[in-house]
Amino acid sequence: MDLPNFTDPETNVRELGIYEGMRIADLGAGVGAYMIPLARRVGATGRVYAVEVQKEFLANIKSAADKEGLSNVEVLWGDIEHLGGTTIQDASIDAVVISNVLFQAEDKPGLLGEAKRILKSGGKLLLVDWKESFGNVGPTKDAVVSITSARTLCDQAGFVEKREFSAGAHHYGIVLFKP
Repeated sequence: MDLPNFTDPETNVRELGIYEGMRIADLGAGVGAYMIPLARRVGATGRVYAVEVQKEFLANIKSAADKEGLSNVEVLWGDIEHLGGTTIQDASIDAVVISNVLFQAEDKPGLLGEAKRILKSGGKLLLVDWKESFGNVGPTKDAVVSITSARTLCDQAGFVEKREFSAGAHHYGIVLFKP
């Protein structure tokens, strides 16, 4: 998918420093844009959990994984905004991806709390979201979560920022970790 207004999952995944054998959760996986680059990077010994509340998206993600021959993808129906809502075991995940989800979350602290719960100590969080509202693409102006607000939410959740990166013309990206 080559949309000039959207962030590039392949580029963003490189910011995480993913290696073979890692266990990664994509919270709010949507159409599965991150699933293929994540699954390829973790390899046959790794695992990608695509967590989504909309069941029709899960079927599409599974179908795309099968088509690509990726047997290391597990689709999970879950509520990513509540502790335990993903059904993923505590402290079992090496990295979490939350991309274009924070602005939609009704319970932003709940979302970050669930990410922290499933991450191992030292585990990484890739947070990508919209910098702005424009045209009819992306969030409405009042739904945008500024990078300053995102940092505050992550700090309150107990995450430590490693670095910020450019995630495209209309997105910001932050890599954080769970101490």
